[in-house]
Amino acid sequence: MRIKSTLTLIAAATLLVACGKKEEAAPAPAAAPAPAPAPAGNVVKIGHVGPTSGAIAHLGKDNENGARMAIDELNAKGVMLGGQKVTFELLAEDDAADPKQGTAVAQKLVDAKVAGVVGHLNSGTTIPASKIYSDAGIPQISPSSTNPKYTRQGFKTTFRMVADDTQLGGTLGKYAVATLKGKSIAVIDDRTAYGQGVAEEFAKAVEAAGGKVVAKEFTTDKATDFTSILTTIKAKKPDVVFFGGMDAVAGPMMKQMKALAMKPKFMGGDGICPTELVKLGGDAIADNQVYCAEAGGVDGEAKVGMDEFKVKYQAKFNTDVKLYAPYVYDAVNVMVAAMVKADSADPAKYLPIMAATADFKGVSGPVSFDEKGDIKNGALTLKTVRGGKLETLAVIR
Repeated sequence: MRIKSTLTLIAAATLLVACGKKEEAAPAPAAAPAPAPAPAGNVVKIGHVGPTSGAIAHLGKDNENGARMAIDELNAKGVMLGGQKVTFELLAEDDAADPKQGTAVAQKLVDAKVAGVVGHLNSGTTIPASKIYSDAGIPQISPSSTNPKYTRQGFKTTFRMVADDTQLGGTLGKYAVATLKGKSIAVIDDRTAYGQGVAEEFAKAVEAAGGKVVAKEFTTDKATDFTSILTTIKAKKPDVVFFGGMDAVAGPMMKQMKALAMKPKFMGGDGICPTELVKLGGDAIADNQVYCAEAGGVDGEAKVGMDEFKVKYQAKFNTDVKLYAPYVYDAVNVMVAAMVKADSADPAKYLPIMAATADFKGVSGPVSFDEKGDIKNGALTLKTVRGGKLETLAVIR
């Protein structure tokens, strides 16, 4: 009995100590629990890839914003697949416009089991990444890559929202000779898949139109000093200088041309068409000196939808559209429209339907794809700089 009483007293004391410790360590009241996430089976992951770091991060972020805008609107509207409401989740990755990083993030998205990918921005990252998506059977829509090779690899998973370099470079080459009356033309490219591709198509079109290419030089997409190649070109006295590359290089290049007292017309593809070029080039850009072509464009009644998109975009992100955000926005919506029609986010089920998309009405105009995955009847928008602003000259199809 005495042993039992002693054990009882020890147990009671232990309980009191434990209670005392519990009171001393009691945490502050917990915050209200966060809403439970949607069940995994009701979440559809869509990947987006663009360069959100590096020299053209402004373009990559612009594209990513277009994807976020589409995803937010779809989730607000509510989309049903397989009899259940689904939530779309954007998995945004940065490829830094680097091919190696591009393939790494492509594999990351495949491993995350995304239902589809919108991207990449650059041809140099889009093309190597496309094989990874193709091997996994995941649909990929690039909103801005223009190198023809992208959709000519025989993959069933590749799609493009804009005209390719054959049309882009070809149109600019003809324009340089026929409209700008260029007789001696110099060509520079940045050795990327995009820059070299559009420069080659431009040079071919110049010669086909009766113009003369007097110099072909190259740099890199990370270069900052162009004195050597510009000095070589200056000696050839060109009427027109074409640059195949991006605005981050074109702006400083134009400043160095001014320092060398060079005053030719300066041309480029969509890579130099963003409004950022005006900031980067500053007073080195004279009125009617720069001519570029954006791979895309709307006119007539279609302008209403594009203008409305730009207003909504500005209100949401407190910045203006840089270039391809509307094409990313449409790409996400084209992809989801195919899922809805297939009643499934399974790539094997919705891919054939997406390939057969017919005249989807997007803010960038009607969307339908040919047998290679290229946009049908793709538009080009010719622009120039006047008064420190880009102005549209014409929309060509």
